[in-house]
Amino acid sequence: MGPVLNGLTRLQSVENRLRAGKAQLTRCRRNVVIQENQVRSLQNALEAKKEEIQLTKIQCDRLELELKSRDDEIAKWRASLNSAKTNKEYAAVLTQLNTTKADNSKIESQILELLKDIETDEAECEDIQKQIDEQKQQLEKTRTESETLAGKYEAEINKVQAEWDEVAQAIPSEPLEIFRRVAETYDGHAVAAIEQQDDRKGATYSCGGCFMGITAESVNMLMSKDEIIRCPNCTRILVLGDSQV
Repeated sequence: MGPVLNGLTRLQSVENRLRAGKAQLTRCRRNVVIQENQVRSLQNALEAKKEEIQLTKIQCDRLELELKSRDDEIAKWRASLNSAKTNKEYAAVLTQLNTTKADNSKIESQILELLKDIETDEAECEDIQKQIDEQKQQLEKTRTESETLAGKYEAEINKVQAEWDEVAQAIPSEPLEIFRRVAETYDGHAVAAIEQQDDRKGATYSCGGCFMGITAESVNMLMSKDEIIRCPNCTRILVLGDSQV
């Protein structure tokens, strides 16, 4: 291969390292974002639970007011019971009194259940808050470690980028532009080495990127010319593999 294809092959090697470094940097920062989201999710859960407690307390207060009103009603029925003049009137008032007491008992049971719910929810709030505190501590640790690693990765990326720029300077503008376009399409993998398979019928060739067949004429052209030949299927830039060089 001539200087253009050799240059593109070398540029592909540097491109791979550059992309790997950027991926490391992204993963490093993503860990912080993931833990920030976890903290945010716990905080949202805590706020939702607190709101639920508040609504339960409002319902409990409403029932307690209703119970107090019914206690006043019981006192009224008791007074009526004492002033009843006939057995029929006494029985009617007694029935109303017992009905009101039964209703009050149901309300008291509801209030007790709500108070239990509040107690359970408040315990959950304490548990969630504990998780938040622990997660925040882990987040700060991860953030510190991430900043240290990010600085290391950024320095390495800058170093590899400088190498990329140096290699790219030796490549003509048109082949370089093709390399960039194909690299963007295939996540940096712009150059594919031709793979050779030998059988009884002779050698067959395929693209190392998409594994579709490549003609022998294309291989011969690469052996004799320093020109860009692209895979007819995936459009990657083809170069000779070790077995053809």
